[in-house]
Amino acid sequence: MRGMRDSCIPDSGKAGRTVSYVSFLSMPPLSMPLLIVCMAAILFFPAAQAAESGPGQEPSHVDSPVVDSSVRYDISVHIDPVERTLRGRSVITANTREELTLVIGRRFEVLKALVDDEQIGSSATFGAMRGWRIRGEEKLPRRIEIEWQGELSPLDTSLDHRQTLGQNQPVSGESGTFLPDSSGWYPYLAGKLASYDLSMELPSGQRGLVAGGLMEESESPQGYRARFEFPAPTGGIDLMAGPYIIETRTIRSAGGKPIVLRTYFHREVADLAGEYLDSVKGYIDLYESWIGAYPFTEFSIVSSPTPTGFGMPTLTYLGLEVLRLPFIRATSLGHEVLHNWWGNGVYPDYAKGNWSEGLTTFMADYAYKERESDAAAREMRQGWLRDFAALSPSQYAPLMSFTSRTHGASQIVGYNKAAMVFLMLRDLLGRETFDRALQTFWREQRFRVASWEDLQRAFETASGRNLRVFFDQWLTRPGAPSVRLTEAVRVKAEGESHHVSVTLEQPEPAYRLSVPIAIRTRQGEKIHTVDLENTRQVFSIETGAPPLEVILDPDLRLFRHLMPQEATPILRQVMVNKTTVTVLLPESGPARNAAEVLSTRLQHRAPKLTPGTDNMPATPTLVIGLQDQVDAWLARHELRRPEDIKGKGSAQAWTMRLSDGTTLAVISARDIESLTALTRPLPHYGRQSYVVFEGAKAVSRGTWPTRPQAVKLD
Repeated sequence: MRGMRDSCIPDSGKAGRTVSYVSFLSMPPLSMPLLIVCMAAILFFPAAQAAESGPGQEPSHVDSPVVDSSVRYDISVHIDPVERTLRGRSVITANTREELTLVIGRRFEVLKALVDDEQIGSSATFGAMRGWRIRGEEKLPRRIEIEWQGELSPLDTSLDHRQTLGQNQPVSGESGTFLPDSSGWYPYLAGKLASYDLSMELPSGQRGLVAGGLMEESESPQGYRARFEFPAPTGGIDLMAGPYIIETRTIRSAGGKPIVLRTYFHREVADLAGEYLDSVKGYIDLYESWIGAYPFTEFSIVSSPTPTGFGMPTLTYLGLEVLRLPFIRATSLGHEVLHNWWGNGVYPDYAKGNWSEGLTTFMADYAYKERESDAAAREMRQGWLRDFAALSPSQYAPLMSFTSRTHGASQIVGYNKAAMVFLMLRDLLGRETFDRALQTFWREQRFRVASWEDLQRAFETASGRNLRVFFDQWLTRPGAPSVRLTEAVRVKAEGESHHVSVTLEQPEPAYRLSVPIAIRTRQGEKIHTVDLENTRQVFSIETGAPPLEVILDPDLRLFRHLMPQEATPILRQVMVNKTTVTVLLPESGPARNAAEVLSTRLQHRAPKLTPGTDNMPATPTLVIGLQDQVDAWLARHELRRPEDIKGKGSAQAWTMRLSDGTTLAVISARDIESLTALTRPLPHYGRQSYVVFEGAKAVSRGTWPTRPQAVKLD
């Protein structure tokens, strides 16, 4: 799995394949980031590039057409989860004359390495990797043979999902083996897409898989063997193994093609297999009818002994506890299935930004809310805008610069903002044109690297419109527009015709926006869309009856800065804002330690501490303490607990906005045990204004009421 890493080597120099991360409470996944930067400086890596285009053979598990790969790996590997050892052999065939760089993890001992039957030269090291520069060669194909072995790290099932995400090591144990692509567990050519054929050997009772088609499988007292093939060019290989019980079902695609669905489940969740297979079938049916043919002929759900999950081509890897959550089949599972079209079927051009996470969020997470109800969809849009309101200006980033989620701020931009850009584009073009553009994009770009520019071209072709300004402002400008309804005046009626004059303002430099305006009359409410292009603009809107009230964007369909009355404070405002300071009221002992651990978990960094005896800071502030300490601190600052949560539960967390506009978040616990119990669950409630806990269970939560920008007319 090429996942996000907080280092100067966020990726292993691969190209082309999305690996998404399932956060089982916030539910947006994680994508593959950009190419290695530090490694390129050391070894002059070639930039990631699309495989040569052209017709390819129709493989057994990839729907035609595919793009031929100039690089192919033939790998055989033996894994012993008890001894935590790995032995492997790979033959790399490269039909390219350019200089290449061969890479493998430093933890592995290379036993043999030949390039066209000659010994490979000396290696250079960079972090946890080592690499060899292989000079260009006219003679094709080029053959690289390498044998290696090494010890795997022990599997740690005590990690939470964020800690698991941060791991970049190949791990193994009797309950599971996970070899992430980014750990360099096998040798690869940096920056090159490649097809592969991989054979694995495991002890009896273990089962394993990689992305691709299962071509052969056997088991004997000597052990388990399986061979997988991925003939389309892809960006990396992740290997999973464990004591799995496998259930298989074959379905038919809309075109009649057989698709094999499998669950690789630990015994404790094996009873869920049927429900998961039913759900996957439903998602494949949905997206085949919406986008086009499913690009593979298999999909597997694999259980993980650690509490998180990843999505790769043809499979998703979900934690045991995640699989048990009742909403996963209705949310995150569909997101991962959809990534087989966006991210793993069409590869983002990461050097120009990652569009796949936003499009997948829009067509999965948001689409499910639309199918649920208008209110559910509006609530999700409101959540996106509230999340954005939680950022400080220093955290704004152009959408074009997003490659993968590294923290909450990048998720808000790369997932939420991007999804809302697609919503605004659909509102602009209409659903039929929008869908037709995506279908054309899919047909033309399957198994190719595609950029935002390619998407723009598809939408322009389908609509016959020039969308340069739309894409330019939403992709290249950081932040968001600020639109204010500054005035609304009823115009004197002429006969039966009524008009209202509406004034909108925005700061320089102006965006070009389609702004929804609701006009309420005695006959009801009607939405009018006006085109705002200047910093101040007056619009005359005709109404069928005397206008009573004007409301700006009441359904929250425009990505923008919410005004204070529209954006009630939420916990995320202190969790993701880099300027947040923390007041820890316990002075010492176990309570102080528990408060500091909780603060670190909420902010994903060491807290910036300020004494509780100081005046109120003029910056977002997090206050943590025991009940009596919190009451004394509130009284000193002439503040009160909200009546809605007063006296409830063993602990409460709530927000308030102070008179100067500063956001304050307070966490109060009855005792040390109640405070400690918040460490795991509370970070998942960032979109709430308040949460009440009984132990580790949230028994009440919600957001404070909001008021839209509106003007009532006399």
